[in-house]
Amino acid sequence: MYIHLGNEMVVNEKDIVGIFDLETTTISKHSRKFLEIAEKQKQVINVSYELPKSFILTSKNKENKVYISQISTATLQKRSKIL
Repeated sequence: MYIHLGNEMVVNEKDIVGIFDLETTTISKHSRKFLEIAEKQKQVINVSYELPKSFILTSKNKENKVYISQISTATLQKRSKIL
């Protein structure tokens, strides 16, 4: 099953490692560092240029991607059957 992340972007549900709330996770210096490293490695994909609410970490064929989405974690989790 695929999950819609916003603006015509979908990912395969089985590739999702985690769905994280940007407001609460970026309080941690470890989360900020993770996102900074992902950005430098060109692994970050902005789904929308609206106010971001969540980020979704995916892994497929040992390649990680971080999707920044304007959709809340609660809404994304409702769209998923396995999370």
